[in-house]
Amino acid sequence: MAKDFIPVLVLIIFSTALAGGIVVFSHLVGPRRRLDAKLLPYECGIVPSAPARVRFPIRFYLTAILFVLFDIEVIFLYPWAVVLRQLRLFGFVEMAIFLLILVVGYVYAWKKGALEWE
Repeated sequence: MAKDFIPVLVLIIFSTALAGGIVVFSHLVGPRRRLDAKLLPYECGIVPSAPARVRFPIRFYLTAILFVLFDIEVIFLYPWAVVLRQLRLFGFVEMAIFLLILVVGYVYAWKKGALEWE
């Protein structure tokens, strides 16, 4: 059973070594000129007019969290669609319940005004 995981271990070791090698190589070969212009924040080619540490309204975070929440829930639809014929009626009912909960959450967020922009 442990020998079944050897390819996964080899992949993890290889990808870690490759990522580390790329970082080390770019550090060794890349230029190291420190200029004041490089240390400035870059905003679409315009010199920044305000400090970078600005408070954002909570609506941005709420929208991002709702997007991630609904996006992750929709990801569960793909494996279900692959094995739908094997699950038959049981799988269909379970996914209908899952989608009902998803729609209830969406309607709740909509009614609370979480999806409205001012």
